[in-house]
Amino acid sequence: MKRGRRIVTEQQQLLTFTRRAMVLGSAQIGIGAILAARMGWLSIAENERYRLMAEDNRVQLILIPPRRGWIIDRNGQPIAINRTDFRVDIIPDQLKDEERVLAELARLLALPEEEVDRIREDLKDAAGFRPVQVAEKIDYEHFAAVSVRQSELPGVAPARGYTRYYPAGAAVGHLVGYVGAASAKDYEKNRDPLLIAPGFKIGKEGLEKVMEPVLRGKPGARRSEVTARGKLVRDLDTRSDVAGGTLRLSIDAGLQTYASRRIGTNSGSVVVVDCHTGDLLCMASMPSYDPNSFSDGISHSEYAMLNANDHLPLLNKTLQGLYPPGSTVKPAVALALLRAGQRPEESVVCTGAYRLGNRLFHCHKRGGHGHVDMRRAIHQSCDVFFYHYSQTIGIDAIATMMRQLGLGEEFPLPVASQRYGTVPDTAWKQRRYKTGWNTYDTVNATIGQGYMLSNPLQLAIMSARIASGRALMPRLLARSPLKGGEALDVDPEHLAFIRSAMSDVVNGPGTAGRSRLPIANVQMAGKTGTAQVRNITAAERARGGKFGGEGVPWKYRDHALFIGFAPVENPRYAAAVVIEHGIGGSAVAAPIARDVMTYLYDPAKALATLEKMEEGWGGDIETRMAREAAEWANREKPAPAAPPAPAPASAASNAAAPAPAANNGAAAPAADAVGNEPVETD
Repeated sequence: MKRGRRIVTEQQQLLTFTRRAMVLGSAQIGIGAILAARMGWLSIAENERYRLMAEDNRVQLILIPPRRGWIIDRNGQPIAINRTDFRVDIIPDQLKDEERVLAELARLLALPEEEVDRIREDLKDAAGFRPVQVAEKIDYEHFAAVSVRQSELPGVAPARGYTRYYPAGAAVGHLVGYVGAASAKDYEKNRDPLLIAPGFKIGKEGLEKVMEPVLRGKPGARRSEVTARGKLVRDLDTRSDVAGGTLRLSIDAGLQTYASRRIGTNSGSVVVVDCHTGDLLCMASMPSYDPNSFSDGISHSEYAMLNANDHLPLLNKTLQGLYPPGSTVKPAVALALLRAGQRPEESVVCTGAYRLGNRLFHCHKRGGHGHVDMRRAIHQSCDVFFYHYSQTIGIDAIATMMRQLGLGEEFPLPVASQRYGTVPDTAWKQRRYKTGWNTYDTVNATIGQGYMLSNPLQLAIMSARIASGRALMPRLLARSPLKGGEALDVDPEHLAFIRSAMSDVVNGPGTAGRSRLPIANVQMAGKTGTAQVRNITAAERARGGKFGGEGVPWKYRDHALFIGFAPVENPRYAAAVVIEHGIGGSAVAAPIARDVMTYLYDPAKALATLEKMEEGWGGDIETRMAREAAEWANREKPAPAAPPAPAPASAASNAAAPAPAANNGAAAPAADAVGNEPVETD
């Protein structure tokens, strides 16, 4: 049955339309409400965020690296300062069209091709946020040429700032260290945006690193209005940076430079201490590196040269070099003997050797010293005397005195690290080697050999404590509080006797008689030392020959040492000199100490002597380092290609082939002036 056709009335159509209108209206109202709520949220709740984003599009904020604080000496003389510098960097994250930008920079700055290649390599390895140096220390004309085109060179950041400069160069390298650009690891620690600011550098070594919180300062900032393309419209405002604090050291800059120069072509250290305060007046360690090279960005070639040098110019010998102290410890051993009750006049017969069981221990004077009491044993440095009497008190009493005088001690100084060596005793050997102490260990230790190791700073403090009779502590920062200084637990009469015997070393019939001070009414006391660097077997001695002097490779030669103080009466200055493989303390180390002490009383006289020596060494430190760098660069250059073979002779052309050019070899190094004075043992 067919259903009839449905009839839609006007009322039904109206009802349907009304329902649809209500649904659409509700949807419109809902959407409108959502839009209104969203607009309200954006305009009210997130107003600050978008305002800052808009401001960031319009305004460019540039951090101004702070000027680093100066480092000055005790008299206000500059050791590390800042110089105005124009530079250009690239921010990898912002760089676009690398090849075009590099080509334009090469044209504007006249960069050689190898420098452009270096920039490409640095860009490959650099983190995106870390600036890559294009050029520094450029003149204002080149700086301006890049600056006016900055909007055309995205990622390029020309900047005017300051570079670190060390007037004394290598003479203060190990003392103050150097600065350099922050690494990605440095930045990851605290995400400080200052660390990635172009031209900003932080301390990397030495005092520059340890005293970074004092020297860094606070950055400034500059707000500039720019267009959407980054073109500068105008500067809005600038907040100046706050310079870092000035660091005043106890060091005497003139003395530091003189001592570094006086070490000459040797490898070693000179330390000078003020006996009244413990102030460190000099901490010279040579050879060294020029901190200006590291701060400017040292080349691979120069770093390779330093790393390959067997004199270890990257090692701070004053704090990290450890050496057998040799006979310089004999005054300390004598003090231990006196404390134990031995009388100074007690003597022993030195025949040149001392037998202990089946071992024979030699004195430095093969023919022997004859009858030797304590005074003569010190100024003649007789080993047999100390071999014999050290056994009566044992190593523990000797070690106690050595530690009281500063050996084996780590001093509270603002340095990254220091090695404090070894003062051995029975407990130490048991702990270290799980075995007992032997009498022959005492015999070795009593002349500063065997397990004994110390650094030059400790030797200088030992000398200062003997000279002053007080437990002086070294001080490197001039304004830091004095520490120590109380009287040593040593009989003053014993100290007076030792000081008198050490005076005889230089001013009497001792081993350093040629090192008397050329200053009227001022005498220096001291003690020489010569330390073996390898064991010499009985078989080698039986065969004879040279063991630690001239004629053997440099690394097997004996170390030369000297400790001393001046004046003998009421000492003011104490010093220690260690020359690696210098052969003889009296021939090499003592004359250096003499000249350094002379500088303290008569700088002109000391400088006149030094200038004559430097003529024989091939110039001052800077000249010699420049020559070494040139010689190294010549060695690194590839050998010239062989000339092409001449064409076969013909009737038309029978000219002889040209001879190859002569090979211009590098100049021979200057002769070492150590041999200017005859070598004496000890």
